[in-house]
Amino acid sequence: MKEPIIKIRDLHTSFGSLHVLKGINLDIFPFETLAILGRSGCGKSTLLRHLIGLRKPTSGQIFIKGVDFIHAHPRNRHKILKKIGMLFQGSALFNSMTVKENVMLPLLEHTPLESTTINIMAKMKLEQVGLSGFEDYYPAQLSGGMRKRAALARALAMDPDILCCDEPSAGLDPIVSAGIDNLLLKLKKAFNMTIVVVTHELESVFLIADRIALLDRGKIIFTGSKQEMKKSDNPKIIQFLERRADEEVLDGDQYLESLLNG
Repeated sequence: MKEPIIKIRDLHTSFGSLHVLKGINLDIFPFETLAILGRSGCGKSTLLRHLIGLRKPTSGQIFIKGVDFIHAHPRNRHKILKKIGMLFQGSALFNSMTVKENVMLPLLEHTPLESTTINIMAKMKLEQVGLSGFEDYYPAQLSGGMRKRAALARALAMDPDILCCDEPSAGLDPIVSAGIDNLLLKLKKAFNMTIVVVTHELESVFLIADRIALLDRGKIIFTGSKQEMKKSDNPKIIQFLERRADEEVLDGDQYLESLLNG
């Protein structure tokens, strides 16, 4: 088996008394699509933020391409981050900039390329996600699916080795969601990327994922293939796959207490 491109070891994250991640251990391998799956509030997005350096964990280690990412010198961390693309849940496009300008921004900030070259590269990225002809539109002029594609083009601007996606189908109708999933499959094949997708959408996971990591209350309770997940006899996995609600319905105070207790 290949050496992991990302290794996560005994990762813990707490916000005050709330223990969000509880000893995460996970390997992510080159050129695979790993889906991090779980119910809302289980720690999926927090884990993804650690991978892109937006939040520092309470304890533990993350190795990216063999480098201790959390404790690395800022210069080395910056070098790693330049090869990680991020597709945010809400797209996170700058509304005052055109679609093309949004895609150009990482190249202007992080490369010495001429502006004419950057302009051409931005157009190419937009063409790859199906937005040729929309370069001069502003985000507010685009549909939700088109904004997601524009954000994906920006995430690909630096030709990343790793692409992280936070709920890529969030807020989209089923047909547009399927289009985003198929686009991710196409781009992964074209660019030989490792893709890490955080989601709770089972249909999306079973289409794009090579492996699945299932989080529950801050812990990974399963890693494996789609077929292995479907054959699992773990009650929590079965409950998730069958979309069954918890047996007891909590009132407001009980719900808050359950969140605080993880």
